[in-house]
Amino acid sequence: MKVGIPKEIKNNESRVGMTPGGVFELIKNNHEVFVQSSAGENSGFLDEAYENAGAVILKTIEEVYAVADMIVKVKEPIEKEYSLIKKGQIVFTYFHFASSEPLTKAMIESGSICIAYETVEDRDGGLPLLTPMSEVAGRMSIQQGAKYLEKPVKGRGLLLGGVPGVPPGKVLILGAGVVGMQAAKMASGLGAQVTILDIDMKRLRYANDVLPSNCTTLFSNEYNIREHVQTHDLIIGGVLLKGKKAPNLITRDMLKTMKSGAVIVDVAVDQGGCVETTRPTTHEDPIYIIDDIVHYSVANMPGAVPYTSTLALTNVTTSYAVKIANMGWKKALASDPGLQKGLNISEGEVVYKEIIEAFDWVS
Repeated sequence: MKVGIPKEIKNNESRVGMTPGGVFELIKNNHEVFVQSSAGENSGFLDEAYENAGAVILKTIEEVYAVADMIVKVKEPIEKEYSLIKKGQIVFTYFHFASSEPLTKAMIESGSICIAYETVEDRDGGLPLLTPMSEVAGRMSIQQGAKYLEKPVKGRGLLLGGVPGVPPGKVLILGAGVVGMQAAKMASGLGAQVTILDIDMKRLRYANDVLPSNCTTLFSNEYNIREHVQTHDLIIGGVLLKGKKAPNLITRDMLKTMKSGAVIVDVAVDQGGCVETTRPTTHEDPIYIIDDIVHYSVANMPGAVPYTSTLALTNVTTSYAVKIANMGWKKALASDPGLQKGLNISEGEVVYKEIIEAFDWVS
């Protein structure tokens, strides 16, 4: 199979779909790999490294899409790429269709095979291709939140960990999944007072067992959220419903009850956000302010640490890419029920019901 790795063109997206090591595995399995020139440069992987792994370097993104049977990338195609995608071409990437009807319609019209990283499952129902980026985003959410609590960037002027004689900041985390747990580890490590909410008591029991004593677990409901947003300085939105649009757990009216200069980092922005006032931002222009509340909702947070993120992503995607290339997408999906769940759109047909539900389409 001919596999193409284009350069990401989404705003400030510095990751690349595969490292030279991943390319080497495909080459070893007798596949051809075509990498766009400088695609890996911002992640620390030069063209020479890809060539040494056996890849062919192509100058333009158009050439890569034109030659490839399968495209392996990081983020969903943007409008400039829609016309490059061919009928029957496999596109293996993060899509997050439930947050974008225009993208969904464009991929339907393309007639391509859309296999979404974020809905591939393992035997336990986990999300192996989403987990590493959720780990990165969860940890980054505290770094970014701590930064935007500073007064020069319109925050409260608060040091998250406090100092002797001065109490630390309070962090409220919505969701005790991968994002939430990683955020809690980082925030508690800084010395903040952390409250983590979830509706899954098994997750809360696990969090209670493994997190330090400055982390408190709390059952998530509207009453508890309304009470706690009033007293916390940094709020992390880490809610995920597989393939679905995130629920709005923090509504516009709640903002007026919060401390002036408090910060919201909505990691769920890829799935529409779990805050009513969330809208996607970029690393170039990451924040906006509504009712004196700083909103940080960059839709590709791990793109700011591309070396770490690209390695972490390739660690988990390579074996799936090799399987698809070796067997063809139909046989590969038929042999692996978890990979089958990654199929969102197939040759013009939406096959993942949560996408249909997100847009209230009739199946």
